[in-house]
Amino acid sequence: MFGTLKRVRRLYQWLSNLEHRSGLQALPTVSDYKNPKVLTGTLLSHMNLERVPHELRDIEFQVFSQFGDDGIIQYLVHSLPIRERTFVEFGVENYTEANTRFLLVKDKWSGLVLDGSQSNIAYIRNDSISRLFDLRAKQAFITAENINRLLADESFDGTVGLLSIDIDGMDYWVWDALDAVKPAIVVIEYNALFGPERSIVVPYDPDFAREKAHPSRLYWGASLKALENLAAKKGYAFVGCNGNGNNAYFICNQYAELPSVAGLKPRYQQASFAEYEVDGHRPRLDDALRVIRGLPVINTVSSESEPL
Repeated sequence: MFGTLKRVRRLYQWLSNLEHRSGLQALPTVSDYKNPKVLTGTLLSHMNLERVPHELRDIEFQVFSQFGDDGIIQYLVHSLPIRERTFVEFGVENYTEANTRFLLVKDKWSGLVLDGSQSNIAYIRNDSISRLFDLRAKQAFITAENINRLLADESFDGTVGLLSIDIDGMDYWVWDALDAVKPAIVVIEYNALFGPERSIVVPYDPDFAREKAHPSRLYWGASLKALENLAAKKGYAFVGCNGNGNNAYFICNQYAELPSVAGLKPRYQQASFAEYEVDGHRPRLDDALRVIRGLPVINTVSSESEPL
């Protein structure tokens, strides 16, 4: 660990010298980040701003996110003219792994996190991160009916910098109902198993639980196409997915033509991780889909129910 930190410090010094010669935005001092992962992420964030990515996966890196979303979020928040340094994230569990934790620690954004588990919220409130940073944690089982009130109760309304939704089921319906805040960036989970073509979502159920909906836990959420259509209705442009194929990224239309994002080639990304196994083996896409084939979904274009 100490060898890694020493190498990171040398790299940091080199980048600082380069920054001084080129006039780049000032880096934070090394003493601000005693965690080598955070320091490395800070360096990668600055390096990515000098790149011209073709896809969001080109600028991925992981500090606290499950996959490479820390890198994507850093690129978007620093390459777009976002003034509101606030975030809201749903479904964070105990917040040790989350899409906004690096944003909180590195960039000192303020945020609200929500989770349905009281023990998870107690963990977050007792964690030093709640004492060191401007973070609020609230216990709530989120539904389309209560989401706006939950945010209003915490004085989160109007424009915010980033919204991250990962509640394993009703993500689409909650975003559809949400009007208390207008995020500059939306990160939302999609079900890659539903494919790139159909605009479909599981029927709304305020008591939805993924493990109860189907034993495989594959029957949940919305297709990427359904989220693209919803985003367009709400005034957002699709800019891509993470490389692991579970999170889609949308930005306000007002930013869509900026050079930092206009050249991106957004596309559907199939999931690269296993959520369902048979006898210890991950089935092919068609075999996994066959497990839930025929279950009802809503076509978001026609608003009609149809079989998956």
